[in-house]
Amino acid sequence: MAFYIVQFLTGLASAASLFLVASGLSIIFGVTRIVNFAHGAFYMLGAYVAFTLTDTFAGVLGFWGGIVTASLIVAAIGVVVETVLLRRIYHAPELFQLLATFGLTLMVEDLVVLIWGPGDLLGRRAPGLKGAVDFLGQNVPSYDLFLIMLGPVVLGLLWLLFQRTRWGILVRAATQDRDMVAALGVNQKWLFTSVFALGVFLAALGGALQIPRDAVDHAMDLRIIVDVFVVVVIGGLGSIIGAFVAAVLVSELNAFGILVFPKISIVLVFAVMAVVLIVRPWGLFGKAEAPARRTPGLTVNPWRPLSSAERIAALVVLLAAAALPFVSGNYALSVGAEIAIFVIFAASLQLLMSVGGLASFGHAASFGLGAYGAALFAKMAGLPMIACLLLGPLVGGLGAAVFGFFAVQLSGVYFAMLTLAFAQIAWSIAFQWVDVTGGDNGILGVWPEHWAASPSHFYWLSLGAAALVVALLRVLVFSPFGFAFRATRDSPLRSEAIGIDGKRIQWTAFVISGVIAGLAGALFVYLKGSVFPDSLGISLSVDALVMVLLGGVETVSGAVVGAIVYKALSIYLVSQTDLSKLVLGGFIVLIVVAFPMGIVGTLERIRGRRGPAAAKPPLATSRVGVAE
Repeated sequence: MAFYIVQFLTGLASAASLFLVASGLSIIFGVTRIVNFAHGAFYMLGAYVAFTLTDTFAGVLGFWGGIVTASLIVAAIGVVVETVLLRRIYHAPELFQLLATFGLTLMVEDLVVLIWGPGDLLGRRAPGLKGAVDFLGQNVPSYDLFLIMLGPVVLGLLWLLFQRTRWGILVRAATQDRDMVAALGVNQKWLFTSVFALGVFLAALGGALQIPRDAVDHAMDLRIIVDVFVVVVIGGLGSIIGAFVAAVLVSELNAFGILVFPKISIVLVFAVMAVVLIVRPWGLFGKAEAPARRTPGLTVNPWRPLSSAERIAALVVLLAAAALPFVSGNYALSVGAEIAIFVIFAASLQLLMSVGGLASFGHAASFGLGAYGAALFAKMAGLPMIACLLLGPLVGGLGAAVFGFFAVQLSGVYFAMLTLAFAQIAWSIAFQWVDVTGGDNGILGVWPEHWAASPSHFYWLSLGAAALVVALLRVLVFSPFGFAFRATRDSPLRSEAIGIDGKRIQWTAFVISGVIAGLAGALFVYLKGSVFPDSLGISLSVDALVMVLLGGVETVSGAVVGAIVYKALSIYLVSQTDLSKLVLGGFIVLIVVAFPMGIVGTLERIRGRRGPAAAKPPLATSRVGVAE
């Protein structure tokens, strides 16, 4: 019994740091609607800066002063990021701001290695809290008891700040309806800046307080960010009390899951997250958002099929790409095949994001299921490559059918977070079901058959599949189904009034997207000869989001350009420099600032301005009608 009580106390200590980070993210997202992927990077910076300060200054004052000072320094960095970068792109699509924070994350990961080195750093023990307290024969670290007491204290201070100050009232109002807050004359710029600074301060403080417990390393941002998203979703966006309760729940599940359910311990947290989203989408302590007041259809430019000249130009580019084997070596063909596969993957996500307005944070689930499906059919059933390439995508589509049934009942960020939960459940199963998936050892030895074994033949196979998928998706976009899908995006009420079953349309599109992503996964497994749980991981889902946003989320096929640019640049930088993430992240941030509509979206806007002026619509025609 004493062991379990100590385990419970360890979970409470972990919950304190998790609460600090999650409360900061909840506040930032609740007000600014920024999905801040850089929040884990600020947590990591807090730990690194605190390590330096506490190692430099001795004594009790040096340690605790270093913890607080490090948090203030990182908060100041957060203010610079918000004013210099994020404030410039508040007018851009909300998901495009995600791209900026992802670029920042990549930059910080290499910067900390450049400044502090790649090795783990062991911080000082907290003065006066170095020992342990005996509890029924079990030792409980004194520092853990300090963290357990700190959590409720911080919760109380935040509650007073948000309930008893005018600033806190404005923040709570903006969380519920920021359009109304702006209409009342509140200066949103400074409100956003102050909220961002507080959120970053809490994240940095959470990281700084971890240095006596854990080693500081350059991968700690990715370890914390997933748990933080889970906590924010379970607790409710903008709810501090919800973040505290959810942090305790998640930490205790992590503490006891490995003891009670060792084979499904990782699945438990994401299963709870999925159940909460399905039953109560706005979280345990959150409130339903006010309906958006933005006029539907005005943010997406009118789309049109390619003209004859544009089709000829696309065919010429395709033929030029098909000629690559005649002028390049095997390495270039391998890179070209990988880029073609990720064009398929990105195009499948763009169907959901651009046409349907559904942003999936877990699109890697279909990709990974397709990869594992093809690998298992090849290794266990001994099926030929063609059969595996046909059956693998069906596995991805089957997973999308199950996940999509629940996901399409939600919208906005709740849809995105539920897809993330399902993807993490799939990743957890692949990681822990060792007898079938091989666990983290993966499935090896899945190689192409002789007709596709040469680099040139596999390149042509991947390129042909990519061209066919992009062409079919464009046909789908301008088909009656595509118009119905766009109608559910632009105006759910109007589309329902004219007889369109929006949920059925969205679910069908989700399944189609899953099948196409599964095809990309099946091809990828034959390209690499193996599959690992990383094919289902959050990093791959983020890559797909970056490709779509980089190309242009308000375009039909911008993901093609986004995938080519992102994959080609990332592969090239890895081979040329040890600071590839720094350069790639800087490039992404530059693109965000210079081309806030994405590469293709910006080019289309420039071409539209230089082209002949469109005939003005009659006065009786509304702007909504023109946009639609």
